[in-house]
Amino acid sequence: MTTGCSKDKAAILIIYTGGTIGMKEDPVIKALIPFDFSQILDEVPELEKFAYRIDTYTFDPLIDSSDIEPASWISMAAIIEEKYDDYDGFVILHGTDTMAYSASALSFMIQDLTKPVIFTGSQLPIGTLRTDGKENLISSVEIAAAKDSEGNALVPEVCIYFDNVLMRGNRTRKVNSDNFRAFRSENFPPLAEAGIHIKYETKLIRKPESWNIRPTFHKRLDTRVSILKIHPGMTPQVVESILGGTESRAVIIETYGAGNAPSKEWFLALIRSASSKGKILLNVTQCLAGGVDMDIYATGKSLKEAGVCSGYDSTTESALAKLFYLMGRYESNHEVTAGLEADLRGEISK
Repeated sequence: MTTGCSKDKAAILIIYTGGTIGMKEDPVIKALIPFDFSQILDEVPELEKFAYRIDTYTFDPLIDSSDIEPASWISMAAIIEEKYDDYDGFVILHGTDTMAYSASALSFMIQDLTKPVIFTGSQLPIGTLRTDGKENLISSVEIAAAKDSEGNALVPEVCIYFDNVLMRGNRTRKVNSDNFRAFRSENFPPLAEAGIHIKYETKLIRKPESWNIRPTFHKRLDTRVSILKIHPGMTPQVVESILGGTESRAVIIETYGAGNAPSKEWFLALIRSASSKGKILLNVTQCLAGGVDMDIYATGKSLKEAGVCSGYDSTTESALAKLFYLMGRYESNHEVTAGLEADLRGEISK
């Protein structure tokens, strides 16, 4: 479906957290410095052609994306919660390194979303000649304001827009550090693609059960999660230190292929031990595409029998955010694992 968007009094809040997109060269010292985002229309005058009301909120201090923490996600959610009734959509400008983590986190933290929350950024500063930042920002604003014939948001999801493609936030990963196509969503198709027009894949876009309810914002996160990446040459001592760490409540196990791991008895014994001690164990694949199926091979079946949950085709970024969210909501491991099995925000295919 190809459509434009209503320009009748649309109001968009741009939230600048930090990152490359907000940089420009200082004419005196010739170094890249953040510019004043309250003057965004001076930097990107094309936005005025939309005739939207565009306001800005800038984090103080700005956050390099490599310094993003769960507290940053709580701050983003709190801003959206406070301003939710005042705007038709939200655009979050964010550094690319952890954007997929942040988009995944907010997708779980905001339940029953009825308005777009679009993450974007750039590989080059917005003040440089060949920047990708302007197009990313302009199209993100247009998508955040887009409505259907009944006045409802076309994309009431947490998304990432980058290099002409709109992706579900909890399906994305950063896959390239020096190309404009920095993000991919290998296990779920784009929600929209921008060419001469923005083409929305409306059948893929999640809609709320009711447009008349206000979202619930879940800002309690339990971050006691470790990640064990399976690799040749692992030692029992390293695996035991990760699986048995007293400060972690859950461990994400990044396995080979369709969910496979070593079949050595010492490894499976450590898995069984961790599970018996109440550790939540979640299996996700290291592959960029595809998912976990622990019923195909013997090694996968051994993990399942030892108490490991399937992450299906979840990304590691999404699995981490989902665990933070579920463990923050539930004290019971049974309720957490039940949530892991469910598709809560379109993050897995079952």
